[in-house]
Amino acid sequence: MLARIQAALTQLEATHPIRILYTCESGSRAWGFPSPDSDYDVRFIYVHQPDWYLALDDGPDTLNFPIDNELDLGGWELRKALKLLRNSNAALLEWLQSPVVYHEALDFRACLRPLVPAAFNPRAGLHHYLGLVRRGVEEELLAEQVRLKKLFYALRSALAAHWIRTRHTVPPMEFDSLRAELPPELHYVVDELLARKATADEKTTIPRPEALVGFLRQEYEASLAARDTLPVAHQASSNSALDSLFRQLLRASFAQ
Repeated sequence: MLARIQAALTQLEATHPIRILYTCESGSRAWGFPSPDSDYDVRFIYVHQPDWYLALDDGPDTLNFPIDNELDLGGWELRKALKLLRNSNAALLEWLQSPVVYHEALDFRACLRPLVPAAFNPRAGLHHYLGLVRRGVEEELLAEQVRLKKLFYALRSALAAHWIRTRHTVPPMEFDSLRAELPPELHYVVDELLARKATADEKTTIPRPEALVGFLRQEYEASLAARDTLPVAHQASSNSALDSLFRQLLRASFAQ
């Protein structure tokens, strides 16, 4: 699969006038709880040739491809990515932490990392993860049998929301780090479910674990109550710093 991913990236650069700056895993394989049949959620950030940015009208700023049973591949253009960083986009903040990096050029993460603390908006981050928890507690985890995959999606989001609510910092991407937010009495339950998920397929269902779902509901209510009390941002991210970084990466990407 790694060879297929690398071949896809090489073909992208050959068939589009772009340079790929960063490619990472963004889903359960990066979060730390994949199933044996989990697909690969591969995300990349790319830059066009300089002339592309000199047109009167903006061109498309994403590249998406048909999803098959193994590979989900998609990317964002660099200027779009930097604007999303300025707006504290939760998905991008996760990509920049991914433990699975397939490709990196020009020390991409090191260039962006100093800008993250100022760009992070705790209220926006909480809103993002709160929406994912709501989907779990109000839609996906109501039946007596629930999908194990959906349970972990909701649990990870609840722990990320708790992290933001109590620490006001960017939550870790990996589930192992977020587990610090779990009540001690739930660790054994989660250990058992992680072991089950490691051998189960994506459609596996289990009897609804009441203690864990109760924790999700409790966290959902607590995050709802705290949502409007969180700071909007630590500090407005500097447009000049982002502009400078954009020009720096654009020049370096196609230096002769």
